[in-house]
Amino acid sequence: MSTPETSRFVRLRVELVLEVEDADGITKAALRRIADDGEMPAAERAHGEAAVTEDTAEALAYLVDPFDLVSKVPGVELQQASWSSERIEYDPDSPDWDLDEDDVDDDSDS
Repeated sequence: MSTPETSRFVRLRVELVLEVEDADGITKAALRRIADDGEMPAAERAHGEAAVTEDTAEALAYLVDPFDLVSKVPGVELQQASWSSERIEYDPDSPDWDLDEDDVDDDSDS
């Protein structure tokens, strides 16, 4: 579909569930990333260090960068990104974790 009314912007939604096997390693890597960021203001650095030390999910949020997901895709430029992380209870056999649930078109008549 390439009509003039078609937007050039696409929202790509990605949901990941990660199993953390080395929380200390993740925390250390996040602390290194914060330390290596020479442009981060001191107050933000202190807040980030406290957050990643207290919560592995926060450490992962510092390590996962949406730009990295699309930086090598030809013909696209990341315009905006937001992401969050949280600890969850996960049961892969539960119907609550059906990956196809978002594939249902709410506007369809079927």
